Amino acid sequence: MADAATIAKLEEGFKKLEAATDCKSLLKKYLTKSVFDQLKDKKTDLGATLLDVIQSGVENLDSGVGVYAPDAQAYTLFAPLFDPIIEDYHKGFKQTDKHPNKDFGDVNQFVNVDPDGKFVISTRVRCGRSMEGYPFNPCLTEAQYKEMESKVSSTLSSLEGGLKDTYFPLTGMTKEVQQKLIDDHFLFKEGDRFLQAANACRYWPTGRGIYHNDNKTFLVWCNEEDHLRIISMQMGGDLGQVYRRLVSAVNEIEKRVPFSHHDRLGFLTFCPTNLGTTVRASVHIKLPKLAANREKLEEVAGKYSLQVRGTRGEHTEAEGGVYDISNKRRMGLTEYQAVKEMQDGIIELIKIEKEMQ
Repeated sequence: MADAATIAKLEEGFKKLEAATDCKSLLKKYLTKSVFDQLKDKKTDLGATLLDVIQSGVENLDSGVGVYAPDAQAYTLFAPLFDPIIEDYHKGFKQTDKHPNKDFGDVNQFVNVDPDGKFVISTRVRCGRSMEGYPFNPCLTEAQYKEMESKVSSTLSSLEGGLKDTYFPLTGMTKEVQQKLIDDHFLFKEGDRFLQAANACRYWPTGRGIYHNDNKTFLVWCNEEDHLRIISMQMGGDLGQVYRRLVSAVNEIEKRVPFSHHDRLGFLTFCPTNLGTTVRASVHIKLPKLAANREKLEEVAGKYSLQVRGTRGEHTEAEGGVYDISNKRRMGLTEYQAVKEMQDGIIELIKIEKEMQ
C-alpha cells in the first residue's frame, strides 16, 4: 500500500488536474474519480505508486499524454489508467487487442527507396528496449544505473563486424569528446521539464553513455529516457541496409541481455507512446513540390500512416522543404509491417513528387 504522505500528494494532484479546465492531456481525460480511487493506494513490488505515474502530467498541465511507467509492472497494476490512454494514443489498438510476437520478417524485402539520391538525405531506424529485472528511471538507484551501464558496455563491446566500436560514458567525458559527439548529433542532453518532473534524470550523468561504431552508422544510447535506444542510420535512402543493421544488432544484444516484454503490449519502455514494436523508421526527405501542396502531402502520408514533422523533429519547421517522415503505428502490427508501411509510403511520395515536376 502507498503511504499516507503519498496519498495526500496524490489527492492534491488530482484536485489540481480537476481544476485545470484547459488541460488537454490524456491523463486528465482518463483519470476519473473512480479510476483515481481504485489506484491511489496501490504500489508495485519495486515500490512505485500512482504518484510516480502521474506526477509529470500534474506538474506540466500542457502535456500531451502526461503519464510515464515507473517500472514494467506498472503497466499491469495501473492498467485502468494506462489501457485507455494506450488505446487513445495508438489509434485502433483496443484494450482487448494483443500485440503480435516480434517479427522482423524477410529483411531482404527492404530496398533503397531513392536509388538516384535526389530526394532522401538520410535514413534512420530505431527501437527502445528495457532490461528485464530493472525498474525504469524514476525507481532506479545510483548503484543500479552503474550496474546497468557496465552490463551494457561489456555487451556492446563484444559485438562483432560492422557494429564494433567504443562506449563513451557521460561521466568524466572530456570537452573534446563531448564536442565531437555534439557535432555528430549523437550526444543527448539531460531530460526536458517533462522528464525532470517524472524523476527520470536522477543521479545524472551516472550510468549514462553513448556507444557508436567506427563509421557512425550504429548508435546506442544507454539510460537516456529508456534503458536502451538502439539506432541504425546512414546518409541516403538505403532503408534495406539500415534495417538489416538494426535487426542484426538487436538480435545480438538480446542474446546477451534479456528485455522487458509484456504479453499484450509487446516491448515495454518508460513512455506509453513507445510500446509494442517501439520501432520508428524515418527519413529526412526533400519534397519541394509537395511542400508547396501540404494538403496533398498529408493526404498521402495519412494513407500510409506516416507522421510528417519539420526537419528537427516535432514542433519544428521544414527547413528548405526538408521533412522528417516516419511510421506512426508502433502497436498491433509487427516490426516488419511497421517499416514496410513506411517504405511503401516514401516510395509513393517520391513517385508523386516526380510526377509534379
